[in-house]
Amino acid sequence: METSEKKRILVIEDEKHIADGLKLNLKLQGYDVKIAKDGLTGLEQWQAWHPSLIVLDIMLPVMDGYSVLKHIRNTDEKIPVLILSAKGNAKDKIKGLRFGVDDYLSKPFDLDEFLLRIERLLTKQNWYHNEKDDLFTGEKYNFGENEIDFITYKAQCKAGEITLTDQEVILLKIFINNIGKPLSRKKLLKAGWGYSSDTSTRTVDNFLVRFRKYFEKNPKKPKFFKSMRSVGYIFNHDE
Repeated sequence: METSEKKRILVIEDEKHIADGLKLNLKLQGYDVKIAKDGLTGLEQWQAWHPSLIVLDIMLPVMDGYSVLKHIRNTDEKIPVLILSAKGNAKDKIKGLRFGVDDYLSKPFDLDEFLLRIERLLTKQNWYHNEKDDLFTGEKYNFGENEIDFITYKAQCKAGEITLTDQEVILLKIFINNIGKPLSRKKLLKAGWGYSSDTSTRTVDNFLVRFRKYFEKNPKKPKFFKSMRSVGYIFNHDE
């Protein structure tokens, strides 16, 4: 498999022989791979390393896989997640789907099938990325007293130093590249999550509440991230 940039895969699996085998075979396919041996470590690795895809076991120490998945989906609805679990009955699969898993493979599994599923999920992710042709491409951006570092995913703001999520970074890049232009919720949803234009959700509104809390001196009277009635939002560089 030839790629210009290695895709990062985080394997959250406590059975060492399975984790080591997956790591070896995924690396042979050209992926960059990290292993987390429990759910809490997996969450920390996801936040710090920003993987392209997660392989997730259900029965994990410290925090089970469903809890890990729920935490991830609270801030990132798009990263592909493949559950790999010995719990393969219909009830468990339905529970995983409700929590937002993209694919479910029961143990024991066929290695070739596993690798094909990984490739398919990453291909879908690329479809979404190809839609994001209007993202800010700089490494840093300053507005007001705020600074965003898009390399480290760190922001310096009135709340101090914060770590941004993948979804927050994508939305910020869209706003910055469209300064002064009204952006509809539909456009933001499609670019940020790949949702269809008829999706009805307050996801974007919830992210704007966060941005105002992070970057505005007075979140109730925003200067940077303003609402436009019946349209969406508009980002202004200066107060």
